[in-house]
Amino acid sequence: MAEKLLTELMDPAGDCPLEEWLDRLEDIAEDHGYFEPLGPDHSATFIDRSPSRLLVTFETVAAARARPDCDVPLGWELAAERDWSQLCLLSHGETWFRHRAVYMHFDRLVDEGFFDEFDQVVFFGTDSAGYAAAAYSVASPGATVIVISPQATLDPRITEWDDRFRHMRRTSFTDRYGYAPDMLEAAWRAFILYDPEDDFDAAHAALFTRPNVEKIRCRHFDGQIETFLYEMDLLQPLIDKAMAGTLTTADFHRALRARRDYLPWLRRLLGALVEAERPYLTGLLCRNVLQHINAPRFRRQLRHAERALQARGRKLPPQRTLQEA
Repeated sequence: MAEKLLTELMDPAGDCPLEEWLDRLEDIAEDHGYFEPLGPDHSATFIDRSPSRLLVTFETVAAARARPDCDVPLGWELAAERDWSQLCLLSHGETWFRHRAVYMHFDRLVDEGFFDEFDQVVFFGTDSAGYAAAAYSVASPGATVIVISPQATLDPRITEWDDRFRHMRRTSFTDRYGYAPDMLEAAWRAFILYDPEDDFDAAHAALFTRPNVEKIRCRHFDGQIETFLYEMDLLQPLIDKAMAGTLTTADFHRALRARRDYLPWLRRLLGALVEAERPYLTGLLCRNVLQHINAPRFRRQLRHAERALQARGRKLPPQRTLQEA
């Protein structure tokens, strides 16, 4: 069943209208669980597979359809790889999942003891969906929560300094499932991944400070943390550890070492060093990268860094070989 379902999930629908795309998801979900519209701007899909493992994801339709290899929810792929059950909440826009129909859906799941049927539950989401994953995790006490660049709330009385989402300021963040940091109190453990170089994300992350919350700094990821983790093949192993109940901060730090060989992240680090006019560090970075990657941009920046250091009467230290390093 797993191979057949994964084949279905990985078959892209192409550039089709939204209604057609939702109809396709509904057909697959109804064959393996259920599909339920939640008001005008949200949907829920449930893939019923494992009786003991449940992955809950919050995703926007735009993010799901923009995936390069397949335009299905990320949660479907992650769960299909491991034969887990999967509950996906889809937002048809940037709504932060603030709608009475979504509240009522989770209320009903709680009343039915839905989450109690599973030994392990993991909640996952990014950005506005990260806010929702944290906020609605309260419905499943003891769950593990992994959220990327989440907002704590958009209530202007608390976050008036965040002017990115002014159109949401009339939306209530003070009623049901409202203030995300408080909703994490029932979680077994929550992990907040954020880029400290982004002042807004760092300020929101600070609001999540709780005894059961671990904050993972992902410097120079430039708003692409989920994409980078996925492309470096790190996301699935981290979710696996969360589902096993063994995920720790050290697991994230070990996994993130892979960024040292990941060219998109190295380019962003290079750009930050060049912008900060740090020729010594720029030169060291470029030399290190050029030892194992043929990257013309780094070669050019190495020459610029060496000339800048020479003008200051300085130079890079002798280069060690890979064997010496």
